[in-house]
Amino acid sequence: MNIIDPHIHMTARTTDDYQRMAASGVVAIIEPAFWLGQPRTSLGAFKDYFSSLVGWERFRAAQFGIRHYCTIGVNSKEANNEELAEEAIELLPLYLAKEGVVAVGEIGYDDQTEAEDRIFKKQLVLALELELPVMIHTPHRDKKRGTYRSMDSIEEVGVDPGMVVIDHNNEETVAEVLNRGYWAAFTIYPGTKMGNKRMVEIVKEYGKERIIVDSAADWGISDPLAVYKTQQLMKESGIPPDHIEAVCYGNALSAYGQSGQMNEEDWLNPKPVDQRQLFEGNSVLRGGLSPRVDDDSLIIE
Repeated sequence: MNIIDPHIHMTARTTDDYQRMAASGVVAIIEPAFWLGQPRTSLGAFKDYFSSLVGWERFRAAQFGIRHYCTIGVNSKEANNEELAEEAIELLPLYLAKEGVVAVGEIGYDDQTEAEDRIFKKQLVLALELELPVMIHTPHRDKKRGTYRSMDSIEEVGVDPGMVVIDHNNEETVAEVLNRGYWAAFTIYPGTKMGNKRMVEIVKEYGKERIIVDSAADWGISDPLAVYKTQQLMKESGIPPDHIEAVCYGNALSAYGQSGQMNEEDWLNPKPVDQRQLFEGNSVLRGGLSPRVDDDSLIIE
């Protein structure tokens, strides 16, 4: 059964992670623009980061047979440096038009400040103008109020809930998110947010409609195989196969496929992997390792 991880920060992960993910059935991923652990201090830092998401990281994933997509946006934590955030927003239309960009995101609230609110709504307007899906980051603190406020802001701007994935849900928020017509995503993150067993119970209670499982693996303690492990636990727990397929694959494709940039043919009929290829002179191989070359006709004698 194929897997899509629709929220994972591969910039912070290793090639070993790509290899393990591919072996576990991950065929496609979405990497949201994200806070890197310390504040960016210049517009150039945003430009270089966005460029890496649509360039190097897309290449690196393909070298392991995984299709890489991304979302582009100014995240809520960095919205509080409002002057720099405003400058970064000016870059967004350029990058949102790039191949493989499937949404504006991840955007939303962190401390729920007025600066965050202004930057959030400006990006919602941009998503509306460009007819792109939106990935929402809901706050770690005061999550219920932040989630409800996020939906209120989305509806105030006039974005269709069917174009919006509300991420980092829990038992306290899921019913309202689904009732208001949004996609409800759940982050399987060790020790916090949503665990594998809790996710199984969510699917048992709410079914498969508009529910999405992701790992949000990043530079912290996290698990790039979280979606795979949840999939396996669902099988062991008797969740129907069509429910598992929907929440670990199909729903993410349906939600982000609305961008016109994400198509199943991209990985069902992929280009053959050729690890002799370079990106700006860089290879994923080290130490004289033999390259993987899937198409025998490409092999140089």
